[in-house]
Amino acid sequence: MLIFLIFLIGIYAQINVLPKPQVVSEYGKPLLVDLQNLYLTSDDNILNNALIRIKNRKVPRGSEQIGVFEFLPLQIKVLVNDFISDLKIGSDESYELRVNAIDGIGIRSETLWGALRALSTLQQLLVKINNSIFIKNSVIIKDSPRFRHRGLMIDSARNYLTIDSILEQIDIMELVKMNVLHWHLVDTQSWPLELDSYPQMSNDAFSIDEKYKISDLKFIFEYARERGVIVIPEIDIPGHARAGWRQVDEEIVICGDCFWKGLAVEPPPGQLDILNNKTYEVINNVFNEMKFIFNTIHVGHDELQKSCYPQEWFQNQTLSEMIQLYLNKVFPIFNTANIIMWDDIISQHNVNLPQNITLQVWHGFDVVKNLTNKGHQVIVSSADHLYLDCGHGGFLTNDKRYVEAPENDEFNSGQAGSWCGPYKTYQRIYSFNILKNLTKEQQSLVVGAEAVLWSEQVDSNVLTSSIWPRTAALAETLWSGYKVDGLKNFTPRIFKFREWLVDLNYKVPPLASKYCLLNPNACNYS
Repeated sequence: MLIFLIFLIGIYAQINVLPKPQVVSEYGKPLLVDLQNLYLTSDDNILNNALIRIKNRKVPRGSEQIGVFEFLPLQIKVLVNDFISDLKIGSDESYELRVNAIDGIGIRSETLWGALRALSTLQQLLVKINNSIFIKNSVIIKDSPRFRHRGLMIDSARNYLTIDSILEQIDIMELVKMNVLHWHLVDTQSWPLELDSYPQMSNDAFSIDEKYKISDLKFIFEYARERGVIVIPEIDIPGHARAGWRQVDEEIVICGDCFWKGLAVEPPPGQLDILNNKTYEVINNVFNEMKFIFNTIHVGHDELQKSCYPQEWFQNQTLSEMIQLYLNKVFPIFNTANIIMWDDIISQHNVNLPQNITLQVWHGFDVVKNLTNKGHQVIVSSADHLYLDCGHGGFLTNDKRYVEAPENDEFNSGQAGSWCGPYKTYQRIYSFNILKNLTKEQQSLVVGAEAVLWSEQVDSNVLTSSIWPRTAALAETLWSGYKVDGLKNFTPRIFKFREWLVDLNYKVPPLASKYCLLNPNACNYS
């Protein structure tokens, strides 16, 4: 077979890495790789386990014919300055990767996490041609991420997500160098978490089989860490709070037994009683158990409804004033962990918030500009660009907005039957500039972005197909920079990435007809 390959005519294409590395230099002949016998000079478990994953994954298929080639040495030389620094948002993930027939594979990085990213790149350099594995030519890659927070949010409160389905997202995130899994764990609908402090809270899981133990959270946290992914749980308070909390004490939940309309943005309603001292005792115990596992915790603070609370509360004070009193009580509980909140806490209420709290913005560019102008660090999750559940219609039963009637035409067409329509295509995600109209000072406070998937119409059966491959477009813009390669050049690579996911047995939808994959640029709009 090798003799046969030598005489084939060579056609050498550019490397197909997603996200696109910052600096790439290619030269020389194709390199034949004895993948199963590659080994690292490092004895680090995380790196060696990453190499094992590379060996166990299917290698993308190539259509090229290989002519004269060289043999790649088996040794992967790893030089890491710092093996000790733990994974965190802002870890140095830069690396240099060199591949050639004389020296083999060389990886240099400041931290372990940079070396891990180099291995993710090495994975995508591999191509299978005529039952042999090649790297298309010698290469020097110098790479680092544009943004330090490159995230995906999933939601297990509206529909339960199996542990296996969550791990699947982490596996794919590793492939495209995304580093944050934001996990919306609980909400008014369900509390699937079994806490040691309040085991009765999980009585509000959907069923006995739809729960997570603390040991499950620890396992997922470590599984993600090995792949360079930070898990950030979200315990949404004081709004979006009913399930779980009421099992501890019904008195700390207000309007949880009412019909939702007028009291919440979706059923069922429920908010913590911020005037009840018992509320803070329970928050403290829940939070202390979570921070024992997680370094960063998202505490929600979105969509608090004045109408849910007794209206006599507001005879002498505003809702914003009451929220400030609540914040003053809850900050001492939060100050031992890194905290993230939704932007509502400032964009919808006039409160004072410490600048060490990061704000996740799901509203428009004006909010990003306003918050960064005030000195707050932000994570961009614009509903107009990054909400993955949009454009599929709604979930409310007996919803008359979908009935054929003139007054419903705009909702069902322009909004695609969704409050945040249309559907977010990879093109829309890729073309989204999260730094739009910001000064340099404001840009420095944008730590990154997250794609968001709320799960009213998502469970484990469709989780992966609802996220991928389109979220790979965000992975690239956050790692490589805004439209670094241009949509025309990016499209063939995300097409090929989708085909690779299929080869890896992930159930993900096609982005276009296979004709478009086989005929690059033939399906361009213009």
